[in-house]
Order: sequence, then structure tokens, then C-alpha cells
Amino acid sequence: MRFKRPTKIDHGLTVIDLVPFINIIFLVLTFLLLLSSFSFQSGMTIKLPKTITSDVIKDENLIIIVNSEDIISFNGKVLTVKELQVELSKYTLSTHSILIKADRRASLGRLVDVWDLCRGLNIEKINIATD
Repeated sequence: MRFKRPTKIDHGLTVIDLVPFINIIFLVLTFLLLLSSFSFQSGMTIKLPKTITSDVIKDENLIIIVNSEDIISFNGKVLTVKELQVELSKYTLSTHSILIKADRRASLGRLVDVWDLCRGLNIEKINIATD
């Protein structure tokens, strides 16, 4: 005896299960929220050299950062020495002083390059930050 199998009627509509889709959306949203809480700061991490005697500078400073890998940063941008010269030439340097924040592991050669660049632009107030 053969039984008739019920025939499927296709109405042309596909049913999409939304639960997995919503789960993925929530996972992506959670990932983005967590990622935004770990946002990176625009500056570089440096360890300043320690000194016994130092003075507090109260002038308006332009800050140049040289990290331990001799990478130069100015106004949140990584620059070469030539690019730093172009950036510094945009300022009225007679009213500003330069503060060089060099990591204690930065090479003396890179520090001297930045110092000479500032002296070449006739900047008279050049300081090195210490702890």
C-alpha cells in the first residue's frame, strides 16, 4: 500500500531566521564598543631622562617628541627632519619656545639633528624635557 506524500507548496517566500542575524549584529556592536574604549592616544610613549636640578618652563611651547626608536613627532604627526623644518617654519618662532621631549634611549645624533634644525630656524629658546 502506497501512501501519498504531502506535496510542498512553494509560495515564493523564503523564511529567514532572524535570531542568528541579530546575534551577529550584537557581537559586531559589542566588538566596536570594546574597540573604541581602547582607542590610541595621539602621542608617543617616552621615558624622559631624570635630573637632579631642573626648572619649570612657563613659556608657550611647541613640543617635539623623539621616541626610543628615533621617530620624531610634532603636533601628533610623525615627521622626518626635513618635514619638521617645514612644519616649524609655519610658526612665528620669536614668540614660541621649543620643548624637546626625547626618550632617554633616543640617540644623541637624532636629538642633535632636531636641536640644530631649531637653531637653524633662529629659535633662541630650546629646552629639553626631563623628569
